[in-house]
Amino acid sequence: MSQVFGESIMAAARVIAGAPSSRAENGHDIKAFATTVNIKVAIIEDEENVRNALAFQLSTAGFAVVAYTSAEGLLESADAKDFDCVVADIYLPRMNGLQLQKELNRTIPYASIVFITGHGDLSLGMHAMRQGAVDFLEKPVDDQALLNSINRGARLSRDRRAEQFRRIEVEELERSLTSREREVFALITSGRLNKQVGAELGTTERTVKAHRARVMTKMGADSLADLVRMAAILQMRAPSKTAE
Repeated sequence: MSQVFGESIMAAARVIAGAPSSRAENGHDIKAFATTVNIKVAIIEDEENVRNALAFQLSTAGFAVVAYTSAEGLLESADAKDFDCVVADIYLPRMNGLQLQKELNRTIPYASIVFITGHGDLSLGMHAMRQGAVDFLEKPVDDQALLNSINRGARLSRDRRAEQFRRIEVEELERSLTSREREVFALITSGRLNKQVGAELGTTERTVKAHRARVMTKMGADSLADLVRMAAILQMRAPSKTAE
């Protein structure tokens, strides 16, 4: 087992304070643990010594770190949406960690959060994980466990952010379609042939082909497969047939 993070915190605190420390204490070659560069991490910790030590350790590991004393400080920051991962003590004053998580889920749904706590509470940890927390780590926290969780959270956050931006882009393109083009879009991406779409909409196959071409152009699609992927993003369903 690697040296626990609690010991690393103390070593980092000594470096910050200017006290001498050995090479093993001064970072434990922690850079070797970081597998992803340019990850932006927010630390939320109300205890100054722990906050400064965490910031030092994660900065040493190669992360871009911004530290806050409270959950409110993060939420009020203009950079709140830019972080790849949030590392927060679950027992914070005023707005606690679970309340922060709820607010992040509402306002920044792609955000990833890793909780650390000095008070082991399995039920609390399970609740946080069910609400989407990447991890729930007890102090003293193992160096590599924390860094692995941050890297995993960053990957999840970046994937979710990309999905959200793609969805916004596709929704904007979809708004440019006429109502008939939307109907054609939904039907052709549900597997209907042009002839079947024409029969369902009461129009000719030639007209359907014209609508289909305009849909392809407006949506920026190079193929039917592209349209199918866009329909999946939009959770588009073919219109139901009217009962006779």
